[in-house]
Amino acid sequence: MILPPGYDPQKDRIEIVPYDPKWPGLFTLEKEALRQALGRFAGLRIEHFGSTAVPSLAAKPILDILVGVSSKEAWPRMIQPLAALGYVHGPGAFDDAVHWFFVKGMPPYGEKRTHQIHLYELESEGWRRELAFRDHLRAHPADTLQYEALKRELAAKFATDREAYTQAKTEFIQNVLRQYRL
Repeated sequence: MILPPGYDPQKDRIEIVPYDPKWPGLFTLEKEALRQALGRFAGLRIEHFGSTAVPSLAAKPILDILVGVSSKEAWPRMIQPLAALGYVHGPGAFDDAVHWFFVKGMPPYGEKRTHQIHLYELESEGWRRELAFRDHLRAHPADTLQYEALKRELAAKFATDREAYTQAKTEFIQNVLRQYRL
């Protein structure tokens, strides 16, 4: 992962907090701003996903937003409108041929992460996988509790290593997604 000059992991610690019922409303506000900025891109869809999109699930207080468009050919043209909303494109962070990543508020660009955008082509495998995992957690409280316990354990272990934290959740997520053949 490529981190920006001046990045200090101590200022970007992983913190798990109780579910906040304000998160859906905050997503709705951000979705409208994104729709205004990106509405010209074909097939635009914006979804709230990740832990803040699962009622009752403790989470990092960072809204994960799934943005999908018809063609990844549009992605380079989306960088500037997202930058105008305060998003920094994270080249190398999680970028690959099927997924681009943007973050708002990450030190040194801000005080604290508030939003993350994961950009996919609509109906791609990655798009479907992200929504399937969210929907599974919403429908299976026992798995939600197990995932929360795992996240708390990993946040304590990897408080300043986001890559290790994310990687350590992979097995749990893949086990869930096998049910959906994704």
